[in-house]
Amino acid sequence: MTVLPLDPQADPGRRAWAACPSCADERGCEPCAAGRSCAEHWRYLLSSTGSLLCLQCPACTHVWVHDSGFGVTRSPL
Repeated sequence: MTVLPLDPQADPGRRAWAACPSCADERGCEPCAAGRSCAEHWRYLLSSTGSLLCLQCPACTHVWVHDSGFGVTRSPL
């Protein structure tokens, strides 16, 4: 498995909470399972367009687009 470097846009001040489809590091975490924000399992929010969020996992550096379901989805990032 190739590990990507952190994106230059990765800023701990811009966070989102979504399950990482690559490493699923949030599995077994009680706050995450309850749908609450967790101090440990957040993702870098690289960019957003409408309800589409471009995220990067700090644990495995996987990058993906997540549809939050909030707002209007305009077009893929």
